[in-house]
Amino acid sequence: MNRKTIYKIKGMYRDDFRVTGFEFGDGEKSVCIVGNSRGNEIQQIYCCAQLVKKTKQLEEEGRIYPGHKILIIPSINPYSVNIQKRFWPIDNTDINRMFPGYNLGETTQRIAYGVFREIKDYKYGIQFASFYMPGDFVPHIRYMKEGFSKREEAEKFGLKYIVERTVRPYDTATLNYNWQVWDTMAFSLYTDTTSKISKSGAGQAVLSVMNFLANNRIIKYGAIGEKKIRTVIDKEFISVRTAKSGLYEPLVIAGDKVRAGMPLANITDPYEGHVLETLYSPVNGIVFFIHNEPLTYANTAVIKILGDEWLIP
Repeated sequence: MNRKTIYKIKGMYRDDFRVTGFEFGDGEKSVCIVGNSRGNEIQQIYCCAQLVKKTKQLEEEGRIYPGHKILIIPSINPYSVNIQKRFWPIDNTDINRMFPGYNLGETTQRIAYGVFREIKDYKYGIQFASFYMPGDFVPHIRYMKEGFSKREEAEKFGLKYIVERTVRPYDTATLNYNWQVWDTMAFSLYTDTTSKISKSGAGQAVLSVMNFLANNRIIKYGAIGEKKIRTVIDKEFISVRTAKSGLYEPLVIAGDKVRAGMPLANITDPYEGHVLETLYSPVNGIVFFIHNEPLTYANTAVIKILGDEWLIP
């Protein structure tokens, strides 16, 4: 294992800002794995830390095939993690909306440039991602439909669900999109949570990455994934929106099967305590995503359901 500094900014009044990476194996740049780019992505850092630990063990046992280099970067935004702020502390900008970066631009543009310069030439890119809203997911792999990545490669992770994402204008400044501009097959791995540690979710995420590496003959590993895999188009998710703002009390969790008419969550008046609104499932299916913060705004998609027709029997 080679621990190296991917990018550094000299600090005037405190320690330098550093993006740290861990290299394993040698030869061609086979796969780069990136953890958090936002300060609340704690699960994403934890998953990468477990991958560093596991890959170090595989290297010591001689189970990385010759000619393959693996790079793992647990965090590209440690400053925000330190103060528990989602975006860059100074100007509230999002590093994952700054790629491919600009070396003479704002701080987050420079960080994106410095990191991307080191990782743009890898054959495969895996990013532990989070949703723009706080919440819990059914673990899955996402890839961009119009991009360079392929569904057949996504299947090698062995997760039950693959989400095919339609590219939107703001995607053009993300790491995933720009990886693909430089001919890297890029995938976003969504684990079950974001701002807290889920050991079971991290275990599943690590296993899925081991599956992918083994199926591409990068490592020697006997991982077994899901035998039945379903590819879902992102537009097929059914959003359940709030009409009122207030205290949010979920009645289900991610992965729960629901029936049409089943209550999913209550919105409660924060001063008087009575229920302002109850959200009901419009269809039969499973809860694929659910908001997990105690407050919610009106007209917010707090739950996304995957209908029965998309489920694996």
